[in-house]
Amino acid sequence: MPFCPTCGSQIADGATCPKCAAGAVPAAGTVTTAGAGLTDNIAGALAYVTIIPAIVFLVIEPYNRRRLIRFHSFQSLFFAVAWTALWIALSIVAHVPFFGWLTVLVWPLVSLAGFVVWLILVLKAYQGQMFKLPYIGDIAEQQAGA
Repeated sequence: MPFCPTCGSQIADGATCPKCAAGAVPAAGTVTTAGAGLTDNIAGALAYVTIIPAIVFLVIEPYNRRRLIRFHSFQSLFFAVAWTALWIALSIVAHVPFFGWLTVLVWPLVSLAGFVVWLILVLKAYQGQMFKLPYIGDIAEQQAGA
């Protein structure tokens, strides 16, 4: 039988406490699945850590049905692809004789901009918002809705 988390009195399953109107907490040793797992905002923020959580959230059953998590997972994957393509392009330009010297100035600025965008994406996902990047966000939203 569950107990009230506020006053500790014993209450019926799924009922609120008659003394303090707080919700029920299962008794020790009782296994419940309600509330198990990550919330949408935590999972959305974790999707941006690397591409691995994003792929996992798109594959694992309870998370791949939630639109917010799917959106952030797809946007994370598309952002990683765009970021990698940008770094490859900068690496190629770095080998051109005159432009190579200019990339010495550009690399730190691009790195800082990428970090700021990544940080904004993580914070917006943690706040439960669907912050869309230009072009990438539209594609991610289409994939999340499908």
